[in-house]
Amino acid sequence: MKTLFKKPALLPLSLALGTVLAAFAPAAQAQNLVELYRSAREYDAAYQSARSLYEANLAKAEQAKAGILPTAGLSLGASRTNFENNNPVADRSFPTQTGSLNASQPLYRPGNWATYEQGKQQVVLSRAQLEVAEQDLIVRTSQAYFDVLAAQDTLAFVRAQKAAVGEQLASAKRNFEVGTSTITDSREAQARFDLVTAQEIAAENDLRVKKIALDQLVGRTDAQPKGLLVPVELPPLVPADVNTWVRQSEDMHPTVRQAQANLEVAKLEIDKAEAGHKPTLDLTASYGVQRNPQGSAITAGPLDYRTNSTTVGLALNLPLFAGFATQNRIRETLSLEEKARTDLEGAKRGVALSTRTAYFGVLSGQGQVKALEAAEASSQSALDANKLGYQVGVRINIDVLNAQSQLFQTKRDLAQARYNVLIGGLKLRQANGTLTPEDLLLINSLLTQ
Repeated sequence: MKTLFKKPALLPLSLALGTVLAAFAPAAQAQNLVELYRSAREYDAAYQSARSLYEANLAKAEQAKAGILPTAGLSLGASRTNFENNNPVADRSFPTQTGSLNASQPLYRPGNWATYEQGKQQVVLSRAQLEVAEQDLIVRTSQAYFDVLAAQDTLAFVRAQKAAVGEQLASAKRNFEVGTSTITDSREAQARFDLVTAQEIAAENDLRVKKIALDQLVGRTDAQPKGLLVPVELPPLVPADVNTWVRQSEDMHPTVRQAQANLEVAKLEIDKAEAGHKPTLDLTASYGVQRNPQGSAITAGPLDYRTNSTTVGLALNLPLFAGFATQNRIRETLSLEEKARTDLEGAKRGVALSTRTAYFGVLSGQGQVKALEAAEASSQSALDANKLGYQVGVRINIDVLNAQSQLFQTKRDLAQARYNVLIGGLKLRQANGTLTPEDLLLINSLLTQ
């Protein structure tokens, strides 16, 4: 009868993984997602550029008020006149001082009022553009944050797998020395160990790159994101109806609001073009002073000569013919209005499609998390069974190595799937236009404290 020799027990996987993960435990100075977002908000060049553009657009929109507000101007002048006369003979010079104050108030200028209303729409447009930049910053910061966590997890799992494979390699060598296994087991373990070593090098570099990207985004030299609690209960989708999300996007998405504002601007541009046929009426007023402190050509001698004049009136301007420029301008603006209306419809359709895609992406991600959680438990059971079979001689070394590889791959995929669900939730809110910095608070509650 063939005797089965019991092989040495392997290092427990949980102990090996726990030892490696301890090296990546969040430090005392680690930052949560909200803290890093605030840093990015103050540092990120793209967001700061968008904010400066927003402030510039606000000032530009205020300029449109000038066309409906009164204007006033003050002018002063001084001159000297040389006067010569032959009969009677006279040769003298005298200074002249003038000053005038002019004011004008538009009473009826339809083109100016249309420009003023366009300025209001520019404010709406600028605010929507800033919201787009802010939502983009939230998603970029969250993506960079979880990219670092995923890279840390990958490196931790690879190192844990390396430790487990190293123990398997040592066990195979011992078994070969005592004659209970062949050289094939040692070579298979050595090949797997070398492969995991290469994966470790790649994981280290990937983590280094991801950290650099996060540091550059938030303006820190060594950002340390806090990890996700494990086990974690991922938040459900609320509301759990894709049509509700789509309806919200039609009214709240910044892109739709921009397209709506552009349509209103196009309509007002038609009013401005039509104003080319309409009269304008302004209220004008002026007050002028002319002073000759040494007299004038008429009043010789040291006589202070002064004239005051006040004028108040109405200025009417009626356009008669402009070479068909106004008619063609109206045709142009009508076509541009139709374009803006089509762009609005296209924006609504694009936002609806993006919202539906993001919604079902989150649903799919939640399903993947549940499936991978079950797969993790099954892979752990399969590894334990293969280890036991290897110890009693009914399983070979490659079976244990494959089971280990499957378990670590499943753990890595599960961690990444959880991150994808959280980021997917933010992208869903971005897709339907409701994403705000307050949405990061829920994710913050799922992080280690």
